[in-house]
Amino acid sequence: MAEGEIQHMDPETEFLASKRTSGNEWETFKENVRPLKRGRNVNLLNHALNSHAHNNLKKSLIQQRRKLIEAIEEYQGDDPLLPWIQCIKWVQEAFPPGGDSSGLVVIYEQCVRAFWHSEGYKDDLRYLKVWLEYADNCFDADVIYAFLDANGIGKTHSNFYIAYALHLESKNKFKAANQTFELGISRNAQPVDKLKAAYRKFLARSMARPKAVDDSVEKVAPMRSFGTVLAKGENRAPLITLNLNCDPSAKNDRTRAAPLSIYKDSVATGDTGPHQPDLSHSWHTLGARADRNKENNAIPGKWKSYKIPQQPGTRTGGATASACIPVFVDEECQDSKAVGCKSSILKIRQEDDKELKRETELLRKNPLRNFPQNSLPR
Repeated sequence: MAEGEIQHMDPETEFLASKRTSGNEWETFKENVRPLKRGRNVNLLNHALNSHAHNNLKKSLIQQRRKLIEAIEEYQGDDPLLPWIQCIKWVQEAFPPGGDSSGLVVIYEQCVRAFWHSEGYKDDLRYLKVWLEYADNCFDADVIYAFLDANGIGKTHSNFYIAYALHLESKNKFKAANQTFELGISRNAQPVDKLKAAYRKFLARSMARPKAVDDSVEKVAPMRSFGTVLAKGENRAPLITLNLNCDPSAKNDRTRAAPLSIYKDSVATGDTGPHQPDLSHSWHTLGARADRNKENNAIPGKWKSYKIPQQPGTRTGGATASACIPVFVDEECQDSKAVGCKSSILKIRQEDDKELKRETELLRKNPLRNFPQNSLPR
């Protein structure tokens, strides 16, 4: 009988009856877990949260991240984007809160910068999704969407137009968002049914949105002095209506009633008054040259009469060029420089948490800071 009761237990009671000490870490830290569109594996989530609570397990996560980055460098297959995707997914699972210390933004930037000039990946949906996730993690996503549009990345996929239009809608640029939807439909971006469905929802939200008040109506509202109390039942609507029927030139009557006074100099007009200044003690002559230059009485002397004391010692010949100062180069940096294009991949392995957070913050503010100038949209 007891066995039958255990079989019909709910999952929570079954977990408490098993007396396990791990498996519910996500309940304690779930407000700090960043949601993913594809969802999360509960077992991996619990393991990751448990690892962040212990320093030794956290070091193992960092070492595993280094191994995945090394796997990107050592990949020799036909799809070099594949190890990047695997590394990004693993970092998303291993660092649930995200944050600057995860290095996810830096990995995003290095991934999209490695393939932006590749014609084979411009229409790859996986590569476009990396760009869109990178845009969601940056403050200025407008430059990213402009870069994608200028370089023709993802223009055949409806995900690009939907994400771009929703971003414009969040910034209250409704006209530009509508044009973006229409552009995607005109280009027959696939799947077009998904794009049209998103466009219909956008139109429904636009119809339900309250219309903006006309500025011309607000400007003709009558002016009231401070402290004026409206009478009971009185509102501004009839006042605006009455004011609209008035003559437009009536509002300038107050200005015409008080003409602008022009100042006139009493001396120029020949009038004299009590405010006229007394000119009896004014200078009628400039005086002699000695009176005008009385402050320049110092007599100049010869500067070569004063000698600067010299320190005793023998002088060498002419000035000789100093020897070149050798610049210190770290061995790891020198090795990464020899690698060439793979030097950017080593960046996340060499930087500590402080430098990683600083680089992440710079990329959030300027997502295309490491791209060549000729590739940026104008």
